[in-house]
Amino acid sequence: MTTPLHSEATESRPWTVWRARWRSLLLAFALSFAVAGLGGALTDISDWYFQLKQPSWKPPDAAFGLIWSVIFSLCAVSGWIGWHCLPSPGLRRFALLLWGVNGGLNVLWSLLYFGWRRPDWAMLELPLLWLSILLLIAYHRRHSPWSAVLLLPYLVWVSIAGLLNWSTIMLNGPFG
Repeated sequence: MTTPLHSEATESRPWTVWRARWRSLLLAFALSFAVAGLGGALTDISDWYFQLKQPSWKPPDAAFGLIWSVIFSLCAVSGWIGWHCLPSPGLRRFALLLWGVNGGLNVLWSLLYFGWRRPDWAMLELPLLWLSILLLIAYHRRHSPWSAVLLLPYLVWVSIAGLLNWSTIMLNGPFG
């Protein structure tokens, strides 16, 4: 099976394909980290956050930046591979829509939890974020299994974040 990233014409010279696509890879990283930057800008680690009771299993705060950096990098590569493996402009436009919705939901979670200090509202939004990741995986799976696989850590991490979000609500609620 051939894909735009791996075709019979370039099979003997795979570097040619990667070299021709590097600008779109940079764009994928720029877009991915723009979402990360917006979410990060809304993440107010202040006295309010430090006063919250946290479950004993919560990772150290310093780990969150590293984890999210890896996840946003995997998302960039996933989107890049997925984009180049989709066979038509219509499918690529729909992929952009799915990625845009996912990015918006990711940023919205940070706004709700940290910006508005409403972990309870963030918990209500979390299933939409989780579903958007699942939709991206399902959408890309047919044309690019690697694109789908690269999103699995994102799905796992958002699931863990959901458990942490729920624990924070149980330990500190009600909010408002």
